[in-house]
Amino acid sequence: MKTLYSKYITILMIAIGIGVPFGCNDALDLEPQDRVSDATYWNDATQFKLAANNFYNYLRTFNNGNGDGHNGSDLGADRGVFARGTNTIVSNDDNYNNAYRWIRNINYLLAKALEFKDPDAIKVYVAEAKFFRAYVYFDKLLTSYGGVILIRDVLSTDSPELTAARSTRDETIDFIIQDLEEAIPDLPDESAIAAGDKGRVSKQAAQAFLGRICLYEGTWQKYRSGNATRYNTLLDKAISNSDAVITAGIHALFKPVNLGDSALKYMFILENQKSNPAGITKSANQEYILAVRYESNNLLKTIPNQISFGALGADMSRKMADLYLCSDGLPIEKTSVAFSRATLKSEYQNRDNRMRYYMMVPGYPYWQNATNWHINWDWSTADLANARPPHNPWSNDITGYNNQQWAAERQVPNSQEGYDYPVIRLAEVYLNYAEALYERNDVISDADLDKSLNKVRNRVNASMPKLSNAFVSDNGLDMREEIRRERAIELQGEGFRMDDLKRWYIAHIELVKPLLGVRWKGTEFETKYTNAPTLTADGDVLADPVTERKFSEKNYLIPIPTNQIQLNTNLKQNPGWE
Repeated sequence: MKTLYSKYITILMIAIGIGVPFGCNDALDLEPQDRVSDATYWNDATQFKLAANNFYNYLRTFNNGNGDGHNGSDLGADRGVFARGTNTIVSNDDNYNNAYRWIRNINYLLAKALEFKDPDAIKVYVAEAKFFRAYVYFDKLLTSYGGVILIRDVLSTDSPELTAARSTRDETIDFIIQDLEEAIPDLPDESAIAAGDKGRVSKQAAQAFLGRICLYEGTWQKYRSGNATRYNTLLDKAISNSDAVITAGIHALFKPVNLGDSALKYMFILENQKSNPAGITKSANQEYILAVRYESNNLLKTIPNQISFGALGADMSRKMADLYLCSDGLPIEKTSVAFSRATLKSEYQNRDNRMRYYMMVPGYPYWQNATNWHINWDWSTADLANARPPHNPWSNDITGYNNQQWAAERQVPNSQEGYDYPVIRLAEVYLNYAEALYERNDVISDADLDKSLNKVRNRVNASMPKLSNAFVSDNGLDMREEIRRERAIELQGEGFRMDDLKRWYIAHIELVKPLLGVRWKGTEFETKYTNAPTLTADGDVLADPVTERKFSEKNYLIPIPTNQIQLNTNLKQNPGWE
């Protein structure tokens, strides 16, 4: 393994530094151990590959978010400052600084590639570099700060970018799209990636990511700008790139028959050790298009302790619980099946199966990691005896709705689990395709719903009615809201919700509402527990009142750190933060 440290000039503007420190490793999950000089590097294609390996550390994972963390929303009890709108201007911002350091590293590889004697031998690594430059600009910068300074090359002390004004939002997104569109032709299909290189960026990963970006920006523009030509062009790109991934047929939803309706739960905790009742390992998962890969007992790359709750945190909100459809495919306010909040577990009955696999049903036994693990997944007397005591929903005294996503069930110490983090998975691509079509045309055919959204909906709900135009019409539903509901449920713990609220331009509406928990008054909660929490007039647990939620127009973007503005007077602050 090798690490390259190129000499670089230190300047005051730390975030947009000059030169490149590289950490290049011969495996995607190992750290560098020795160094070589720039003069002896970049001599063959293998060295470009090693350099590109470092970029995989830039992907979002369990402990690597963005400026607003991607976490905290209306669906979890996470009362972080970004979701509450109480964040403030900061002098130094590591997210901003790191993003530009990473871009500097990527630009250095691209500059060296221009000098290389055999461009065809390194074109895939150049394509990977462009993918990651687009990734950093979108995931770390644009979604947090809007338009930013675009750095296309390795800088020198007199580079104009050091005192440049911010590029516009349109210029920034167009640059991101250009990088991806240039990368896609030179990336391999997932099916063509050699076994030893699995985990590298594929053509399908770049297409799926481009679909995500264009849906994000297309809807951001649709609900703000009124420029139909602009946002429809973006939505067309979202549709075509998502469709390219779907029609390639290389990836498939994870739904082994012998896991039944528990497939989705076990997909998130799939390991190469026995981690599910069927003994299925990670090689069976064709749903992850791009993932950060972990292996159990790899102490060089560990999963952070207490990540098992995903992006929503340990507790979920009433809104999240109420989003789950009933078994007849209808929301709780329209269902014809029995629905009640009278007992601790009654509202979990006759619901979307994802509710009982993402959430913890009161009174059920659970297995978790190093203390209460499955002995053999047969739910025998011995297996049940090793479970945690039946779930107590009021043990944390927040909302009464608890999360179990990413909670390992085998015997394994915390931080040594070996399941992967899905950066992009096929279910998201299906949902992106359906939403982009509807937002582009204000209509979606039943055939397109069956091609996309219904595959996700019915993966673990085989008997639930499909979403169709007739079903929507007959039951007084709104197609847009049902498409958004499906997205919220399927992707709930993966850090999409905050970005979704922002691009739909409803964050200032949804995030200032009180955050509620279970119905307390007149239910089993009131009779079973004596430590009564604060309640609303309707008798619901009030986990976070309106007075604590301040999200307003300025919070759609976070402020540029003031030290960067002081260093570059042409760098202007985001609206509302001046």
